[in-house]
Amino acid sequence: MTTDMDDHAEVPQPSPLENAPLAYENNDFLNSPDGRMLRIMAEYQEPLVRFRRERIQDTIVFFGSARFRARDVASRELQLLANTGSTEAAPEEEQPATLEKVESGEATALQLTRAAAAVEMAGYYEAARKLAHLLTDWSMKLPGRRHRFVVCSGGGPGIMEAANRGAYEAGGKTIGLNIKLPFEQLPNPYISPELNFNFHYFFMRKYWFAYLAKALVIFPGGFGTLDEMFELLTLAQTNKLAKKITVVIYGSKYWKNVIDLELLADKGAIAVSDLDLFQFADTPEDAFRILRDGLTANHLDLQAPRTEEPIPAEPAPDAQTALGPDIAKTNN
Repeated sequence: MTTDMDDHAEVPQPSPLENAPLAYENNDFLNSPDGRMLRIMAEYQEPLVRFRRERIQDTIVFFGSARFRARDVASRELQLLANTGSTEAAPEEEQPATLEKVESGEATALQLTRAAAAVEMAGYYEAARKLAHLLTDWSMKLPGRRHRFVVCSGGGPGIMEAANRGAYEAGGKTIGLNIKLPFEQLPNPYISPELNFNFHYFFMRKYWFAYLAKALVIFPGGFGTLDEMFELLTLAQTNKLAKKITVVIYGSKYWKNVIDLELLADKGAIAVSDLDLFQFADTPEDAFRILRDGLTANHLDLQAPRTEEPIPAEPAPDAQTALGPDIAKTNN
């Protein structure tokens, strides 16, 4: 006959437990569907903190094709990428024809077409680079304690790289809002490291494009460029933006072949006045003039007293430092 004590003696002793992970360090939870709300909030709050710290007041957003990149900038040879933002090249048969293939007669019709397009896209790359340089050189001379009209792109190659590159070469800060994609992709090297972002959610990335933008420049591009352009035009059309945004569509020949915006007005799909939401430009100088005049009229107070005091080089203080005793300090 066994006793209760004998039954208990047969139960093995438990092993010592380690501390459970803190909720905000529990990757299984954070990466689960139940943690989605926290991930969304993080993609709002973390960029906000960085923009404040780096004293960014507003931006000029550049959109355009990501599928071309420079093999050798000096020679202006281009390579077509496999997908938007990808680091992988498209198949050889889809690449632009090289001079050697053209001269030998080996180039296919597709490769000859790609070669002609590559020359055109190289021109847009250089135009975006020059325009970003002009804008940054101008905006850096504006008075104030924060950076105005900072060039912002999607952070990838192609036109995005050109925009960041032009701002970088002008000596200014420049922003890259990259997106995590299923294939390998990297931010371009011209983004200011402290303003290099990577998003999981497309809608949070779009939020930051729209939230800080005071102007938009749309260079030739594909599905992503069309999506971003029409989303912001719709926000402007429906008066959902609490600010006036200057929109320049660069490359009238390209865009008027891609979509007939005037036909939309002729058919009543949009109001005739909606055509005033944007302007076309075909040179960096014309685009710069439109943007400078629009930004000056809508977002610069020329009557305000000017100050020559430079923007502080050190980052702005965080909320704890700025608000001090109003926030109870904690350890970590």
